[in-house]
Amino acid sequence: MRALYYLILLPFSRLPYSVLYVISDIMYLILYKTFGYRTKVVRANLVNSFPEKSKTEIKAIEAEFYRHFCDIVIEAIKAFSITPKEVEKCISFRNPEVMNKYANQGKDVVLVGGHFNNWEIFAVAIAQPLKLQPIALFTPLTNAFMNEKITSSRSKYGLWMKSYTEVKEIMENKANLRKTIIFGTDQCPKRHQRPHWMEFLNQETGVQFGAEKFAKDNNLPVVYGVIHKVKRGVYEVEFRDVCDNPLEQPHGQITEIPTKMLEDDIKGAPAYWLWTHKRWKRKKCDFIGQEEETTTTDGN
Repeated sequence: MRALYYLILLPFSRLPYSVLYVISDIMYLILYKTFGYRTKVVRANLVNSFPEKSKTEIKAIEAEFYRHFCDIVIEAIKAFSITPKEVEKCISFRNPEVMNKYANQGKDVVLVGGHFNNWEIFAVAIAQPLKLQPIALFTPLTNAFMNEKITSSRSKYGLWMKSYTEVKEIMENKANLRKTIIFGTDQCPKRHQRPHWMEFLNQETGVQFGAEKFAKDNNLPVVYGVIHKVKRGVYEVEFRDVCDNPLEQPHGQITEIPTKMLEDDIKGAPAYWLWTHKRWKRKKCDFIGQEEETTTTDGN
């Protein structure tokens, strides 16, 4: 992994975007057109999510997804050496006041979102427009070297990458620090978790419940964040209020509202979600007899 990083990833990250996107175009031909990387997974996910669409429409979304996916890979590599000026050109924040109003009120915030568009550049940039300290829940990678490099890449401009245990300690010991805890909620739940079940993209789906539980345990307002793609390599983040009174919300509502928001965003631009992920590999029967979810991570 050290050789891969120092001989390939880091030198590539220092190339200009004009060169990197040529490499992305070549990757598209290799991964999709030549080897069909995970095409069975992607196609099945698309067909099940959009049963109303024709084969031609599904094929068009699939091709656009792979072009976007290759760009995301290249942009993630670029993040290893990206400069503040490059970050500023790549991503902007439409309405940070939605988040900052809670900081002005002396409140922490739960921020939820999905793997839609470029979450890596979002991680690099999120600390800049906010009056809150962003903290992303993170499951360490098994390879210690790459774990350190990816963690340092994401957190180079202010984001904290923390485990759930570390976040609990921060909540207890840093009461005067205004914080936003970031949950990625669109990953497939692990077997030890008890998800909230709902319909998502025309399928019965287990959604991680940890963000809702955390919001209620700490009485925190909840905001949904979505990354829009403006054009190739340029993104814009939008924040939307979910609720500011979590203790008054019925069970499951804090989970369902942002999940439906994500669903609407995916339907509006279906090529930009992470279709290579096996989102629906576990069924409701896999979780029978388990207790309510108590912890969660973003699944990286």
